[in-house]
Amino acid sequence: MVTETDAGADLGNNDGFLAEHAAAIREAAWRLAGHVRRTPTLPADEIATGVAVKPEMLQPTGSFKVRGAFNATLSLLGRSPDARGVITVSSGNHGQAVALAARNLGLDCTVVMPEGSNPVKVAAVRALGARVVSEGVTGANREERARELQERTGLAMIHPFDAWDTIHGQGTIGLELLDDLADLGTVVCPVGGGGLISGCAIAVKAARPDVRVIGVEPELAADAAASMRSSRHERLATPPATIADGLRSLSIGDRGFEVIVRRRLVDEVVTVTEAEIELAMLAVWSRLHLVVEPSGAVGVAALMAGRIPPSPAGSRIAVVLSGGNVDPALSARLLAAHAARLATGGSAP
Repeated sequence: MVTETDAGADLGNNDGFLAEHAAAIREAAWRLAGHVRRTPTLPADEIATGVAVKPEMLQPTGSFKVRGAFNATLSLLGRSPDARGVITVSSGNHGQAVALAARNLGLDCTVVMPEGSNPVKVAAVRALGARVVSEGVTGANREERARELQERTGLAMIHPFDAWDTIHGQGTIGLELLDDLADLGTVVCPVGGGGLISGCAIAVKAARPDVRVIGVEPELAADAAASMRSSRHERLATPPATIADGLRSLSIGDRGFEVIVRRRLVDEVVTVTEAEIELAMLAVWSRLHLVVEPSGAVGVAALMAGRIPPSPAGSRIAVVLSGGNVDPALSARLLAAHAARLATGGSAP
């Protein structure tokens, strides 16, 4: 069993680390059966030859976050059957996922969300029966506010990315990619807090160390790329103003830092501009007919911008589309600009 204190142990032994955490990811896959969907891995040659996508917007609540949320909540109940409720901090997708898990498992739920969060996501969290706390909450103080509430209420924390149970749940995506693609050569994941890419990197590298794992984050939120360059745990000074609201964490978590930077289980982290994210969203919408949100589109943005190196000959690049909860105002703006461009003879993305 992996414990929270195992994170810093024996950094020279990736084999033991991978074996232990990969076993926990396989346990998570068993635990999640019946609670989350096994999303398909779809060819995406309309984007580029030799590319496949993992459309996690097809999950309940519209993002990959249900995997970590359900695994963490089910694991909590396994350890503490009398737990009465959970609390979390979220920009939206994780909050929805925890709210759904709590509702389905009979627990109270409180979600701490920054003021100005995507209104679609806030409404969805409330619709699932969770209490939303936003007054005075910012991207910089949200974790502190959540800890204060946790101490006052006794609710159990379901962290969005810096907890092994959450990371192991997200890692089930990597297992599915390995099952679906015998010719897998590269996995591309968005990077916010680092839970998704950490889980996928562990699952993939434990089975296929030759497969490259590449992270993508907005240029405006490039703390992971900076951490890779410096080998230090870099932190943004202020919440980034990127449209990719799911990737606005000030830094990757301690566990993500271990996986991504200290153990180098992620091969590279690249960045994309806001304009490239918007172009990628339109390309996925129009070519693949999948509704992807900005955070979920960063992998395609990097691919279209030429920042993902070609896979070895005969192997496939798999891009995780992490979610599809788009702000209607953003959708309207992008679609109106796209229609105007086409009307004047402009090219499709």
